[in-house]
Amino acid sequence: MTVIAVDPGHVQTGWVAFDGTRVLAHAIQPNATVLTMLGRLNAPGAPIDPVAGVVFEQIESFGMPVGREIFETVFWTGRFYQGTNARVARLTRRQVKLHLCQSAQARDSSIRVALLDRFGGAAAKGTKTRPGPLFGIKADEWSALAIAVTWCDLTTRKGGR
Repeated sequence: MTVIAVDPGHVQTGWVAFDGTRVLAHAIQPNATVLTMLGRLNAPGAPIDPVAGVVFEQIESFGMPVGREIFETVFWTGRFYQGTNARVARLTRRQVKLHLCQSAQARDSSIRVALLDRFGGAAAKGTKTRPGPLFGIKADEWSALAIAVTWCDLTTRKGGR
């Protein structure tokens, strides 16, 4: 079961293709490029095939004022959701934090440590000459990987979706 996990942004978006045990592909790309890629999922000749689903980070309110960038991210999330040629789901950041770190107060660094531990500790990143399973993961791709791992764990535990 391959899932594409998406951490949407207002200009560019991080995504990870994950098969439940390993990262198959990852990138941070302009939103228009990601929209095109999501629309081509499960089409003949698609580079990642088949894709069981796409899971997005869902924007959630914390009762604080937000700026234009958040509204633009919500706009792009809707475009991605509608344009995806696969099953779609959403997870909040809070769900990811609770699943990986057992704390809603977890920070990005704690999530990264939990992911590294899951994939083999510090060696999971590896080096250019000896790449680990998470070699090259950066910035928003970490969030996308956290979403992918959480979604796979939760759907596998529930017997699939």
